[in-house]
Amino acid sequence: MLSSVRVVIDPLTDFRFDLDEVQPMPHEAARVWLDEQFTALDCEPLRASGKVLTADKVLVVAQAAGARLLGDAAWGGEFARAASAALAKPVVTVDLSTMSISF
Repeated sequence: MLSSVRVVIDPLTDFRFDLDEVQPMPHEAARVWLDEQFTALDCEPLRASGKVLTADKVLVVAQAAGARLLGDAAWGGEFARAASAALAKPVVTVDLSTMSISF
């Protein structure tokens, strides 16, 4: 089955992570990893209410990471595994230019 994560920073910059040959990350481990990165990258909640949905967390972590961290094979691969597992979707597109996620 096809499994991949794509992060679009702008029309000219995107990162693709093929997860077909990669060990899936357990759901709870993915949530913990995203929580840690959310804190380490000093991310802010998207919603005024302060609620942080999993999809929002994926968006803001990717945004804070930017091309520098997404371009790092180890960090980018972990982000892709965590995003796919936390969202429970095999194919995920994170579009930072529109701040949206599609499956």
